[in-house]
Amino acid sequence: MERRSKYVDPFCGLSGRVVFPWTLTLSRYLGVSQHILINVGGIRYAFPWSTLKDFPQSRLGRLCSCTTPMEVSEFCDDFDEMQHEFFFDRDPLAFQVIFCFLAKGKLRLSQEVCNVALHTELVYWGIDIGQMEPCCHHRMMSSVEAVAEHQRKEDEWREKRRVLKASMREGSLFHRLGEAVENPHSGLAGKVFAFLSVIMVVTTVVSLCISTMSGYQQEEATGHCSQKCRNLFLVESVCVAWFSLEFLVRFFHAQSKLEFARSPLNIIDAAAVLPYYVSLFLELKDESVQDIVAGTGRSSLDKLGLILRVTRALRILYVMRLARHSLGLQTLGLTIQRSMKDFGLLLLFVCVSVTLFSPLVHLAESELALNAARSPQHSFSSIPASYWWSIISVTTVGYGDMVPCSIPGQLVALITILAGVLILSFPSTSIFHTFYITYTELKEEHKRLWKEERGAELADPLHHSYYC
Repeated sequence: MERRSKYVDPFCGLSGRVVFPWTLTLSRYLGVSQHILINVGGIRYAFPWSTLKDFPQSRLGRLCSCTTPMEVSEFCDDFDEMQHEFFFDRDPLAFQVIFCFLAKGKLRLSQEVCNVALHTELVYWGIDIGQMEPCCHHRMMSSVEAVAEHQRKEDEWREKRRVLKASMREGSLFHRLGEAVENPHSGLAGKVFAFLSVIMVVTTVVSLCISTMSGYQQEEATGHCSQKCRNLFLVESVCVAWFSLEFLVRFFHAQSKLEFARSPLNIIDAAAVLPYYVSLFLELKDESVQDIVAGTGRSSLDKLGLILRVTRALRILYVMRLARHSLGLQTLGLTIQRSMKDFGLLLLFVCVSVTLFSPLVHLAESELALNAARSPQHSFSSIPASYWWSIISVTTVGYGDMVPCSIPGQLVALITILAGVLILSFPSTSIFHTFYITYTELKEEHKRLWKEERGAELADPLHHSYYC
Protein backbone atom coordinates (compact mmCIF):
# COMPACT_ATOMS: atom_id res chain seq x y z
CA MET A 1 0.00 0.00 0.00
CA GLU A 2 1.46 3.34 -1.06
CA ARG A 3 0.54 6.59 0.64
CA ARG A 4 1.34 10.09 -0.49
CA SER A 5 3.43 11.83 2.13
CA LYS A 6 3.72 15.28 0.56
CA TYR A 7 1.28 17.53 -1.25
CA VAL A 8 2.26 18.23 -4.86
CA ASP A 9 0.62 21.00 -6.83
CA PRO A 10 -0.54 19.24 -10.00
CA PHE A 11 -1.22 22.42 -11.96
CA CYS A 12 2.23 24.05 -11.99
CA GLY A 13 4.51 23.03 -14.86
CA LEU A 14 8.08 22.04 -14.03
CA SER A 15 11.05 21.49 -16.34
CA GLY A 16 11.19 18.01 -17.77
CA ARG A 17 7.61 17.27 -16.65
CA VAL A 18 4.74 16.15 -18.84
CA VAL A 19 1.97 18.69 -18.55
CA PHE A 20 -1.61 17.72 -19.28
CA PRO A 21 -3.12 19.43 -22.36
CA TRP A 22 -6.29 20.80 -20.80
CA THR A 23 -7.90 21.41 -24.18
CA LEU A 24 -8.88 17.73 -24.17
CA THR A 25 -10.87 15.70 -21.72
CA LEU A 26 -9.08 13.29 -19.43
CA SER A 27 -10.51 10.20 -21.09
CA ARG A 28 -9.54 11.37 -24.60
CA TYR A 29 -6.04 12.38 -23.55
CA LEU A 30 -5.21 9.23 -21.61
CA GLY A 31 -6.96 6.97 -24.09
CA VAL A 32 -9.98 4.77 -23.64
CA SER A 33 -7.84 1.65 -23.26
CA GLN A 34 -5.60 3.21 -20.64
CA HIS A 35 -6.36 2.61 -16.94
CA ILE A 36 -7.42 5.24 -14.48
CA LEU A 37 -5.45 5.26 -11.25
CA ILE A 38 -7.41 6.07 -8.11
CA ASN A 39 -5.85 6.54 -4.68
CA VAL A 40 -8.46 6.38 -1.92
CA GLY A 41 -7.14 6.74 1.61
CA GLY A 42 -3.70 5.48 0.59
CA ILE A 43 -4.94 2.43 -1.36
CA ARG A 44 -4.58 2.40 -5.16
CA TYR A 45 -7.20 1.10 -7.56
CA ALA A 46 -6.78 0.78 -11.33
CA PHE A 47 -9.47 0.06 -13.92
CA PRO A 48 -10.13 1.06 -17.57
CA TRP A 49 -11.77 4.37 -18.40
CA SER A 50 -14.37 2.48 -20.39
CA THR A 51 -15.77 1.09 -17.14
CA LEU A 52 -17.04 4.54 -16.20
CA LYS A 53 -19.18 4.87 -19.34
CA ASP A 54 -21.92 2.89 -17.57
CA PHE A 55 -21.88 5.37 -14.66
CA PRO A 56 -21.89 8.85 -16.22
CA GLN A 57 -23.56 10.49 -13.20
CA SER A 58 -21.05 9.17 -10.67
CA ARG A 59 -18.16 11.27 -9.39
CA LEU A 60 -15.61 9.29 -11.38
CA GLY A 61 -17.78 9.40 -14.49
CA ARG A 62 -18.04 13.17 -14.29
CA LEU A 63 -14.29 13.33 -13.67
CA CYS A 64 -13.68 11.85 -17.13
CA SER A 65 -15.27 14.83 -18.85
CA CYS A 66 -13.19 17.46 -17.03
CA THR A 67 -11.19 19.85 -19.27
CA THR A 68 -9.77 22.37 -16.77
CA PRO A 69 -7.83 22.10 -13.51
CA MET A 70 -10.67 23.84 -11.72
CA GLU A 71 -13.10 21.16 -12.78
CA VAL A 72 -10.75 18.39 -11.66
CA SER A 73 -10.32 20.01 -8.24
CA GLU A 74 -14.11 19.90 -7.78
CA PHE A 75 -14.21 16.10 -8.03
CA CYS A 76 -10.95 14.99 -6.36
CA ASP A 77 -8.71 16.20 -3.55
CA ASP A 78 -5.48 16.05 -5.54
CA PHE A 79 -4.12 15.04 -8.97
CA ASP A 80 -0.61 13.96 -9.99
CA GLU A 81 0.04 14.75 -13.67
CA MET A 82 3.18 12.66 -13.79
CA GLN A 83 1.50 9.44 -12.65
CA HIS A 84 -1.99 10.40 -13.81
CA GLU A 85 -3.17 9.54 -10.31
CA PHE A 86 -6.25 10.94 -8.60
CA PHE A 87 -6.28 11.26 -4.80
CA PHE A 88 -9.39 11.05 -2.62
CA ASP A 89 -9.35 11.48 1.14
CA ARG A 90 -12.21 9.05 1.77
CA ASP A 91 -12.84 5.76 3.58
CA PRO A 92 -10.88 3.02 1.74
CA LEU A 93 -13.02 0.18 3.15
CA ALA A 94 -16.22 1.77 1.89
CA PHE A 95 -14.66 2.34 -1.53
CA GLN A 96 -13.93 -1.39 -1.82
CA VAL A 97 -17.70 -1.92 -1.96
CA ILE A 98 -17.99 0.72 -4.67
CA PHE A 99 -15.04 -0.74 -6.57
CA CYS A 100 -16.70 -4.18 -6.59
CA PHE A 101 -19.86 -2.53 -7.88
CA LEU A 102 -17.97 -0.83 -10.74
CA ALA A 103 -16.24 -4.09 -11.64
CA LYS A 104 -19.06 -6.64 -11.19
CA GLY A 105 -22.24 -4.57 -11.13
CA LYS A 106 -23.33 -5.91 -7.71
CA LEU A 107 -23.84 -3.44 -4.89
CA ARG A 108 -24.04 -5.13 -1.49
CA LEU A 109 -23.32 -4.28 2.13
CA SER A 110 -20.06 -5.14 3.84
CA GLN A 111 -19.66 -6.38 7.40
CA GLU A 112 -16.54 -4.24 7.79
CA VAL A 113 -18.29 -0.96 6.97
CA CYS A 114 -21.02 0.78 8.93
CA ASN A 115 -24.28 1.00 7.01
CA VAL A 116 -24.65 4.70 7.69
CA ALA A 117 -21.04 5.39 6.67
CA LEU A 118 -21.52 3.39 3.48
CA HIS A 119 -24.65 5.43 2.69
CA THR A 120 -22.62 8.63 3.09
CA GLU A 121 -19.89 7.30 0.79
CA LEU A 122 -22.40 6.24 -1.86
CA VAL A 123 -23.84 9.74 -1.87
CA TYR A 124 -20.34 11.23 -2.16
CA TRP A 125 -19.32 9.00 -5.07
CA GLY A 126 -22.62 9.60 -6.85
CA ILE A 127 -23.73 5.96 -6.86
CA ASP A 128 -27.46 5.35 -7.17
CA ILE A 129 -28.58 3.71 -3.92
CA GLY A 130 -31.53 2.14 -5.69
CA GLN A 131 -29.14 -0.19 -7.56
CA MET A 132 -28.30 -1.98 -4.31
CA GLU A 133 -29.72 -5.45 -3.70
CA PRO A 134 -33.21 -5.25 -2.10
CA CYS A 135 -32.25 -6.97 1.17
CA CYS A 136 -29.12 -4.85 1.61
CA HIS A 137 -30.99 -1.70 0.62
CA HIS A 138 -33.63 -2.35 3.29
CA ARG A 139 -31.01 -2.93 5.99
CA MET A 140 -29.02 0.15 5.07
CA MET A 141 -32.05 2.46 4.89
CA SER A 142 -33.34 1.09 8.20
CA SER A 143 -30.02 2.01 9.81
CA VAL A 144 -30.02 5.46 8.21
CA GLU A 145 -33.59 6.15 9.32
CA ALA A 146 -32.84 4.93 12.83
CA VAL A 147 -29.84 7.26 13.09
CA ALA A 148 -31.86 10.16 11.68
CA GLU A 149 -34.66 9.50 14.17
CA HIS A 150 -32.17 9.32 17.02
CA GLN A 151 -30.59 12.59 15.92
CA ARG A 152 -34.01 14.20 15.69
CA LYS A 153 -34.84 13.13 19.24
CA GLU A 154 -31.46 14.39 20.40
CA ASP A 155 -32.11 17.79 18.83
CA GLU A 156 -35.59 17.97 20.33
CA TRP A 157 -34.27 17.00 23.74
CA ARG A 158 -31.51 19.61 23.59
CA GLU A 159 -33.94 22.28 22.45
CA LYS A 160 -36.32 21.36 25.26
CA ARG A 161 -33.54 21.50 27.83
CA ARG A 162 -32.36 24.84 26.45
CA VAL A 163 -35.85 26.32 26.75
CA LEU A 164 -36.26 24.95 30.26
CA LYS A 165 -32.91 26.35 31.35
CA ALA A 166 -33.76 29.74 29.90
CA SER A 167 -37.14 29.76 31.62
CA MET A 168 -35.52 28.64 34.89
CA ARG A 169 -33.11 31.56 34.79
CA GLU A 170 -35.74 34.10 33.84
CA GLY A 171 -38.82 32.54 35.46
CA SER A 172 -40.50 33.28 38.77
CA LEU A 173 -40.37 31.31 42.01
CA PHE A 174 -43.53 29.38 41.10
CA HIS A 175 -42.03 28.40 37.78
CA ARG A 176 -38.94 27.06 39.52
CA LEU A 177 -41.15 25.15 41.92
CA GLY A 178 -43.05 23.63 39.01
CA GLU A 179 -39.81 22.61 37.34
CA ALA A 180 -38.64 20.95 40.56
CA VAL A 181 -41.92 19.01 40.79
CA GLU A 182 -41.93 18.04 37.12
CA ASN A 183 -38.25 17.17 36.70
CA PRO A 184 -36.36 15.46 39.57
CA HIS A 185 -33.07 16.11 37.71
CA SER A 186 -33.56 19.88 37.77
CA GLY A 187 -31.46 20.22 40.91
CA LEU A 188 -31.39 19.57 44.63
CA ALA A 189 -34.96 20.79 45.10
CA GLY A 190 -36.21 18.32 42.47
CA LYS A 191 -34.42 15.41 44.14
CA VAL A 192 -35.77 16.31 47.59
CA PHE A 193 -39.29 16.65 46.22
CA ALA A 194 -39.06 13.31 44.43
CA PHE A 195 -37.77 11.62 47.59
CA LEU A 196 -40.62 13.04 49.68
CA SER A 197 -43.14 12.01 47.03
CA VAL A 198 -41.90 8.40 47.12
CA ILE A 199 -42.07 8.42 50.94
CA MET A 200 -45.67 9.68 50.77
CA VAL A 201 -46.65 6.95 48.30
CA VAL A 202 -45.14 4.20 50.44
CA THR A 203 -46.79 5.61 53.58
CA THR A 204 -50.18 5.77 51.86
CA VAL A 205 -49.96 2.19 50.61
CA VAL A 206 -48.93 0.89 54.05
CA SER A 207 -51.76 2.77 55.80
CA LEU A 208 -54.25 1.46 53.23
CA CYS A 209 -53.14 -2.12 53.85
CA ILE A 210 -53.37 -1.64 57.64
CA SER A 211 -56.87 -0.20 57.35
CA THR A 212 -58.12 -3.45 55.80
CA MET A 213 -57.14 -5.59 58.82
CA SER A 214 -59.88 -7.26 60.85
CA GLY A 215 -59.71 -4.91 63.85
CA TYR A 216 -60.21 -1.80 61.75
CA GLN A 217 -62.95 -3.47 59.72
CA GLN A 218 -64.91 -4.22 62.90
CA GLU A 219 -64.58 -0.62 64.06
CA GLU A 220 -65.84 0.61 60.71
CA ALA A 221 -68.80 -1.78 60.85
CA THR A 222 -69.82 -0.66 64.35
CA GLY A 223 -69.27 3.01 63.55
CA HIS A 224 -66.78 3.44 66.40
CA CYS A 225 -63.40 5.03 65.59
CA SER A 226 -60.50 4.50 67.99
CA GLN A 227 -57.33 6.55 68.31
CA LYS A 228 -55.51 4.25 65.84
CA CYS A 229 -58.24 4.82 63.29
CA ARG A 230 -57.91 8.59 63.73
CA ASN A 231 -54.14 8.38 63.31
CA LEU A 232 -54.51 6.46 60.07
CA PHE A 233 -57.01 9.02 58.81
CA LEU A 234 -54.62 11.83 59.74
CA VAL A 235 -51.72 10.14 57.93
CA GLU A 236 -53.81 9.60 54.83
CA SER A 237 -55.06 13.19 54.92
CA VAL A 238 -51.49 14.54 55.00
CA CYS A 239 -50.45 12.32 52.10
CA VAL A 240 -53.48 13.26 50.01
CA ALA A 241 -52.85 16.95 50.72
CA TRP A 242 -49.29 16.49 49.47
CA PHE A 243 -50.48 14.72 46.30
CA SER A 244 -53.14 17.36 45.69
CA LEU A 245 -50.59 20.16 46.05
CA GLU A 246 -48.23 18.38 43.65
CA PHE A 247 -51.05 17.82 41.13
CA LEU A 248 -52.12 21.49 41.23
CA VAL A 249 -48.55 22.77 40.87
CA ARG A 250 -47.94 20.51 37.88
CA PHE A 251 -51.29 21.52 36.35
CA PHE A 252 -50.62 25.27 36.54
CA HIS A 253 -47.01 24.75 35.46
CA ALA A 254 -48.00 22.85 32.30
CA GLN A 255 -47.88 24.91 29.12
CA SER A 256 -50.71 22.96 27.48
CA LYS A 257 -53.54 22.08 29.84
CA LEU A 258 -55.12 19.79 27.24
CA GLU A 259 -51.98 17.67 26.89
CA PHE A 260 -51.73 17.59 30.67
CA ALA A 261 -55.26 16.22 30.94
CA ARG A 262 -54.58 13.58 28.28
CA SER A 263 -51.44 12.23 29.97
CA PRO A 264 -52.01 8.71 31.40
CA LEU A 265 -49.96 9.44 34.52
CA ASN A 266 -51.99 12.56 35.25
CA ILE A 267 -55.23 10.62 34.83
CA ILE A 268 -53.95 8.03 37.29
CA ASP A 269 -53.02 10.79 39.76
CA ALA A 270 -56.52 12.25 39.57
CA ALA A 271 -58.15 8.83 39.90
CA ALA A 272 -56.01 8.08 42.97
CA VAL A 273 -56.78 11.35 44.79
CA LEU A 274 -60.46 11.64 43.90
CA PRO A 275 -61.74 8.65 46.00
CA TYR A 276 -60.47 10.28 49.19
CA TYR A 277 -62.51 13.44 48.60
CA VAL A 278 -65.57 11.43 47.57
CA SER A 279 -65.46 9.28 50.72
CA LEU A 280 -64.79 12.35 52.86
CA PHE A 281 -67.78 14.13 51.34
CA LEU A 282 -70.03 11.13 51.94
CA GLU A 283 -68.88 10.77 55.54
CA LEU A 284 -69.38 14.46 56.29
CA LYS A 285 -72.87 14.35 54.77
CA ASP A 286 -73.74 11.08 56.52
CA GLU A 287 -76.78 12.41 58.36
CA SER A 288 -78.34 14.05 55.31
CA VAL A 289 -77.65 10.94 53.26
CA GLN A 290 -79.40 8.76 55.79
CA ASP A 291 -82.42 11.07 55.73
CA ILE A 292 -82.62 10.80 51.97
CA VAL A 293 -82.18 7.05 51.98
CA ALA A 294 -84.74 6.47 54.75
CA GLY A 295 -87.60 6.96 52.37
CA THR A 296 -86.20 4.76 49.61
CA GLY A 297 -85.35 1.65 51.63
CA ARG A 298 -82.35 -0.36 52.75
CA SER A 299 -81.19 -1.30 49.27
CA SER A 300 -80.17 2.26 48.40
CA LEU A 301 -78.13 2.51 51.60
CA ASP A 302 -76.34 -0.74 50.76
CA LYS A 303 -75.55 0.55 47.28
CA LEU A 304 -74.18 3.76 48.77
CA GLY A 305 -71.97 1.76 51.13
CA LEU A 306 -70.75 -0.34 48.21
CA ILE A 307 -69.80 2.80 46.28
CA LEU A 308 -67.91 4.07 49.32
CA ARG A 309 -65.96 0.82 49.69
CA VAL A 310 -65.13 0.76 45.98
CA THR A 311 -63.82 4.34 46.06
CA ARG A 312 -61.64 3.49 49.05
CA ALA A 313 -60.26 0.45 47.26
CA LEU A 314 -59.29 2.66 44.30
CA ARG A 315 -56.78 4.39 46.52
CA ILE A 316 -54.38 1.57 45.70
CA LEU A 317 -53.72 3.51 42.49
CA TYR A 318 -51.24 5.52 44.54
CA VAL A 319 -48.76 2.76 43.71
CA MET A 320 -48.81 3.87 40.07
CA ARG A 321 -47.40 7.23 41.14
CA LEU A 322 -44.08 5.49 41.60
CA ALA A 323 -43.83 5.42 37.80
CA ARG A 324 -42.75 9.06 37.90
CA HIS A 325 -39.61 8.10 39.79
CA SER A 326 -38.97 4.53 38.62
CA LEU A 327 -37.20 3.77 35.36
CA GLY A 328 -38.63 0.24 35.30
CA LEU A 329 -42.26 1.35 35.67
CA GLN A 330 -41.78 4.04 33.03
CA THR A 331 -40.37 1.43 30.68
CA LEU A 332 -43.33 -0.85 31.36
CA GLY A 333 -45.85 1.91 30.65
CA LEU A 334 -44.19 3.04 27.43
CA THR A 335 -43.82 -0.56 26.27
CA ILE A 336 -47.54 -1.17 26.75
CA GLN A 337 -48.32 2.06 24.92
CA ARG A 338 -46.04 1.24 21.98
CA SER A 339 -47.09 -2.43 21.77
CA MET A 340 -50.85 -1.99 21.52
CA LYS A 341 -50.88 -3.58 18.06
CA ASP A 342 -48.91 -6.56 19.36
CA PHE A 343 -51.27 -6.97 22.30
CA GLY A 344 -54.22 -6.75 19.93
CA LEU A 345 -52.65 -9.43 17.76
CA LEU A 346 -52.10 -11.60 20.83
CA LEU A 347 -55.72 -11.15 21.88
CA LEU A 348 -56.86 -12.10 18.38
CA PHE A 349 -54.78 -15.28 18.46
CA VAL A 350 -56.18 -16.25 21.85
CA CYS A 351 -59.79 -15.61 20.80
CA VAL A 352 -59.41 -17.66 17.63
CA SER A 353 -57.79 -20.51 19.55
CA VAL A 354 -60.48 -20.53 22.23
CA THR A 355 -63.19 -20.52 19.58
CA LEU A 356 -61.49 -23.42 17.79
CA PHE A 357 -60.57 -25.71 20.69
CA SER A 358 -63.73 -25.31 22.80
CA PRO A 359 -65.95 -27.25 20.36
CA LEU A 360 -63.21 -29.86 19.94
CA VAL A 361 -62.86 -30.60 23.63
CA HIS A 362 -66.64 -30.61 24.04
CA LEU A 363 -66.94 -33.08 21.19
CA ALA A 364 -64.15 -35.27 22.56
CA GLU A 365 -65.52 -35.42 26.10
CA SER A 366 -69.25 -35.59 25.36
CA GLU A 367 -69.39 -37.61 22.15
CA LEU A 368 -66.15 -39.46 21.35
CA ALA A 369 -65.25 -40.66 24.85
CA LEU A 370 -66.07 -44.19 25.96
CA ASN A 371 -69.28 -44.39 28.01
CA ALA A 372 -69.94 -40.75 27.19
CA ALA A 373 -73.67 -41.37 26.80
CA ARG A 374 -74.01 -43.05 30.22
CA SER A 375 -71.71 -40.74 32.21
CA PRO A 376 -71.32 -37.44 30.36
CA GLN A 377 -68.77 -34.89 31.57
CA HIS A 378 -70.64 -32.15 33.37
CA SER A 379 -67.67 -29.77 33.08
CA PHE A 380 -67.80 -29.96 29.28
CA SER A 381 -71.56 -30.16 28.93
CA SER A 382 -71.67 -27.39 26.33
CA ILE A 383 -69.38 -25.34 24.15
CA PRO A 384 -69.75 -22.14 26.25
CA ALA A 385 -68.93 -24.19 29.35
CA SER A 386 -65.70 -25.32 27.65
CA TYR A 387 -64.55 -21.76 26.97
CA TRP A 388 -63.00 -21.38 30.43
CA TRP A 389 -60.95 -24.54 30.00
CA SER A 390 -59.75 -23.35 26.59
CA ILE A 391 -58.71 -19.96 27.96
CA ILE A 392 -56.63 -21.34 30.83
CA SER A 393 -55.11 -24.00 28.55
CA VAL A 394 -54.18 -21.67 25.66
CA THR A 395 -52.60 -19.21 28.10
CA THR A 396 -50.73 -22.17 29.73
CA VAL A 397 -52.18 -21.37 33.18
CA GLY A 398 -54.01 -24.63 33.92
CA TYR A 399 -55.89 -24.22 37.21
CA GLY A 400 -56.96 -27.88 37.25
CA ASP A 401 -60.63 -27.17 37.97
CA MET A 402 -61.63 -28.62 34.58
CA VAL A 403 -59.69 -31.67 33.35
CA PRO A 404 -60.47 -33.90 30.33
CA CYS A 405 -60.53 -37.54 31.43
CA SER A 406 -60.93 -39.41 28.15
CA ILE A 407 -58.15 -40.20 25.70
CA PRO A 408 -59.64 -38.05 22.87
CA GLY A 409 -60.03 -35.17 25.31
CA GLN A 410 -56.44 -35.49 26.48
CA LEU A 411 -55.21 -35.47 22.87
CA VAL A 412 -57.16 -32.26 22.28
CA ALA A 413 -55.66 -30.85 25.47
CA LEU A 414 -52.15 -31.68 24.25
CA ILE A 415 -52.74 -29.91 20.94
CA THR A 416 -54.27 -26.93 22.76
CA ILE A 417 -51.30 -26.52 25.09
CA LEU A 418 -48.76 -26.77 22.27
CA ALA A 419 -50.73 -24.25 20.21
CA GLY A 420 -50.90 -21.94 23.24
CA VAL A 421 -47.12 -21.99 23.65
CA LEU A 422 -46.63 -21.04 19.99
CA ILE A 423 -49.35 -18.40 20.04
CA LEU A 424 -47.87 -16.67 23.09
CA SER A 425 -44.30 -16.80 21.77
CA PHE A 426 -44.95 -15.03 18.45
CA PRO A 427 -46.08 -11.57 19.71
CA SER A 428 -43.95 -11.87 22.85
CA THR A 429 -40.76 -11.57 20.80
CA SER A 430 -41.87 -8.25 19.34
CA ILE A 431 -43.01 -6.99 22.76
CA PHE A 432 -39.67 -7.93 24.31
CA HIS A 433 -37.83 -6.10 21.51
CA THR A 434 -39.95 -3.00 22.13
CA PHE A 435 -39.26 -3.25 25.87
CA TYR A 436 -35.52 -3.45 25.25
CA ILE A 437 -35.53 -0.43 22.92
CA THR A 438 -37.67 1.60 25.34
CA TYR A 439 -35.48 0.73 28.31
CA THR A 440 -32.34 1.69 26.36
CA GLU A 441 -33.84 5.04 25.34
CA LEU A 442 -34.94 5.92 28.88
CA LYS A 443 -31.60 4.85 30.33
CA GLU A 444 -29.72 7.02 27.82
CA GLU A 445 -31.98 9.95 28.63
CA HIS A 446 -31.35 9.55 32.36
CA LYS A 447 -27.64 9.27 31.65
CA ARG A 448 -27.70 12.50 29.64
CA LEU A 449 -29.56 14.26 32.45
CA TRP A 450 -27.01 13.03 34.97
CA LYS A 451 -24.11 14.21 32.80
CA GLU A 452 -25.77 17.57 32.29
CA GLU A 453 -26.36 17.98 36.00
CA ARG A 454 -22.81 16.84 36.77
CA GLY A 455 -21.42 19.28 34.22
CA ALA A 456 -23.40 22.12 35.79
CA GLU A 457 -22.03 21.22 39.21
CA LEU A 458 -18.45 21.15 37.95
CA ALA A 459 -18.97 24.48 36.19
CA ASP A 460 -20.18 26.05 39.43
CA PRO A 461 -17.22 27.97 40.95
CA LEU A 462 -18.39 27.30 44.53
CA HIS A 463 -18.64 23.58 43.82
CA HIS A 464 -15.21 23.62 42.14
CA SER A 465 -13.55 25.48 44.99
CA TYR A 466 -15.10 23.10 47.51
CA TYR A 467 -13.55 20.05 45.86
CA CYS A 468 -10.26 21.80 45.14
